[in-house]
Amino acid sequence: MTVTVPLVAILGAGVWFLWRYMGLRVWHIAVCLLFGFFLAATSAAPEIRRFVSALLTLTQR
Repeated sequence: MTVTVPLVAILGAGVWFLWRYMGLRVWHIAVCLLFGFFLAATSAAPEIRRFVSALLTLTQR
């Protein structure tokens, strides 16, 4: 599965919305970013990738 630019843009817009209107602090964003970065290097990454791929397949129907 290739993560497309629209998916990244939607997630980025969601983070911006949370930061702007719901009080998400910059350090919260940094912790989430680091968590995602390190999670991608674990053995759970392929399962997460398959799960997201399945969700995207379901939403395209």
